[in-house]
Amino acid sequence: MNFRFIIMAAGKGTRMGADVPKALVEVAGKPIIQHIYESVVESEVDGVPVIVIGHERTKLCAGFQGECQYVVQEEQLGTAHAVMVCKDAVKDAGAVIVLNGDHPLISAQTLRKLSELHTRVGGVLTMMTTTVPSFEQWSIYSHWGRVVRDAHGHIIAIREYKDAMQSEREIHEVNPSFFCFDATWLWENIGQVKNYNANREYYLTDLIELAVAQGHEITSMSIPPEEAVGINTQAEVEIAEKLLAERNG
Repeated sequence: MNFRFIIMAAGKGTRMGADVPKALVEVAGKPIIQHIYESVVESEVDGVPVIVIGHERTKLCAGFQGECQYVVQEEQLGTAHAVMVCKDAVKDAGAVIVLNGDHPLISAQTLRKLSELHTRVGGVLTMMTTTVPSFEQWSIYSHWGRVVRDAHGHIIAIREYKDAMQSEREIHEVNPSFFCFDATWLWENIGQVKNYNANREYYLTDLIELAVAQGHEITSMSIPPEEAVGINTQAEVEIAEKLLAERNG
């Protein structure tokens, strides 16, 4: 199967207080997106990822070492919109893996496992989740979207924290936003995503409920919390650097 990666890196990173796009903030001596790019290349799933850019696009294009294809998201209308603008760029792909441009710890081995799982199962959507023992221990995940499952353990929704009921906020399985989609299904359905939520954005995660409503079962794989860390604040940079140091011995 022909896989393509989309890396969403159009965010401004205003919470970082940095003078560069968030994807170029350095973690352990390299821009965040450099870490992700190297994992993508090492995975050998797809050699040239598509990077969604917006704010300060010139800096982002020149800010790291790697061969990439760029697509411009003129307006930041949400994650589903970011993927939608890449349709022409990945039109020949049989499957599309979507990553956030602020997750530097995702490994090549994990990306390879995701592609292998998706190929083996053959569903419309395969995703990663991570489960934390407590939000006291892993407070950086406390406001992440929750993975909602039915009584049989099947994923039925991802509930963004702002939109979640209290009972859903108590769920310890969270969504790091690493997805693999069957390309035909993705492009047939992404236009149905609505922005009926607290942020008035088009969420890629809404495709999960859409797939469930169509009778599809969502395949998932669990990854350790250490690999799912996203960067939004300087404190999270320090956490990521510590985890990278531990990984590299």
